Amino acid sequence: MTDPFDMDEACPAAMTITRAGSAVMRAPKGISSGPFWVEMLLTSRKDGENTAMRAVVEPGVVTHWHSHPRGQLLFVLEGVGLVQRDGDGMKEVRAGDSVWFAPGEQHWHGASPTSTFSYISIQGVKDGAAVQWMEPVEHMEGPR
Repeated sequence: MTDPFDMDEACPAAMTITRAGSAVMRAPKGISSGPFWVEMLLTSRKDGENTAMRAVVEPGVVTHWHSHPRGQLLFVLEGVGLVQRDGDGMKEVRAGDSVWFAPGEQHWHGASPTSTFSYISIQGVKDGAAVQWMEPVEHMEGPR
């Protein structure tokens, strides 16, 4: 299976249509507490460009701690999600909410224990990468 985070060198040079569902796959192991579905919408390793994906996360599954060198925008499509930045308590987000994580801000996000969580994620590329993965989330209640 193809790794959804193994990105192309640059975004397409012209208008490109990707049909819904044509690139859906499981996220790679080692980045979350359990599997989740990912559909890459835009991929690149070129500095200044963006990557974008749609994710569908099963109840109770959360990402590991991570950061994005140029920040990350999450737009919640469906369900109830949980988000936390390093040093803060966990917060709940719902369909229609958006979350901005600043460049380098360590954080995690995932589905509440009782709901799926679907979102669009957009993050910029710097030094050939859009994300840096860290350790698993051990305690979801209070600050790290």
